[in-house]
Amino acid sequence: MPAPKELDPSASLAALYGAKIRKLRTRAGWTQRELGDRVPVAHSRIAQFELGNETPPEDVAGKLDQLLGADGDLTDLWKHVRRTPIPDWARKFVAYEARARKMRKFSQIIPGLAQTEAYARAVLLSGQIYDDADVEAKVSARLDRQSVLERPDPPWVWIILDEAVLYRVVEGPSTMREQLAHLLELGGRPRIHMQVLPFKDVDPAAMGGSFTLLSLPDGGEVAYEEGIVFGRLVEDSEAVVRRSVLYDRLQASALSPTASAGLIRGVMEEHYSCASDEMS
Repeated sequence: MPAPKELDPSASLAALYGAKIRKLRTRAGWTQRELGDRVPVAHSRIAQFELGNETPPEDVAGKLDQLLGADGDLTDLWKHVRRTPIPDWARKFVAYEARARKMRKFSQIIPGLAQTEAYARAVLLSGQIYDDADVEAKVSARLDRQSVLERPDPPWVWIILDEAVLYRVVEGPSTMREQLAHLLELGGRPRIHMQVLPFKDVDPAAMGGSFTLLSLPDGGEVAYEEGIVFGRLVEDSEAVVRRSVLYDRLQASALSPTASAGLIRGVMEEHYSCASDEMS
C-alpha cells in the first residue's frame, strides 16, 4: 500500500481541516474506506477532504464530526473553511500557481494575477449573482496571489489577451485606464511578456474560455481551464501537451510584445482618456 500523502496543515484552512480529519481517523483506527462506509461517501472523497482539495457539504461535515468524536471542533473549523474566498475547485490550482516557475496564460478577461484592485472588485461584485461570498475577502485573496510576481525570483510569465478584453468596459473608463496602464507596467518587467491576439486571428479552438499552463519546479506541467463559475485542473500529461500546442498556435498569431504594448497604449488613450467613470 502506498504511503499516505504528506499533509501541510499550515497551507490553508482547508488543509488544516483535512489534517484534523486524518488525525482523528487514524486515532480511531479506520482506513479512509472504513470511514467513508460509515458516513457514507466514497473513500476517494475522504481522501480529497484530507488533502484539502474538497470541502464536504454540511450534512457530511456534521457526520464526520459525530463519527470521529470531535465534539463540535470539526464543525466549527468547517464553518471557517466554507467562508474562505477561494472555492474548492480552485484551491489546488492556486497552490500550484504559487510554486510555478513558468506560467502561460490565454485570457478573455484580464487574468487575476494582472488585475488592479478596482478591476478585480468590479468583476467580483458582478459575480455576486452566482453566490453571496464576501467580496472584499475575495478581492484580498486575489491581490494576495499577485505577491508571486514580487518575489526576488518571480516566475516567467507569458500572457496572451484576446483583443476584446481591451475594449470590454469593466466599471468605467477610469478603471479601464488604470488597468491598461498596469498591463503596460507589467509588460515592461524582465520576466513578464504581454501579447494581444487580434480579432482577425482568434483561434476557434480557444473561443470557449481562458486557460493557464504552469511549469512546476519538478519539471511537471499542469493546465487549468476556467469558465464563469467553474474551473478544471488538467493533470493528464497528454491533455496538457494538447493545450500547450494550442497555446503555441495562439502565440504564433499574437502581436509581438512591442506591438501589443503599442495597441494597449493606443486603446487606453483613445477610449479611456476621460478621468470620470462615465462613458464619453
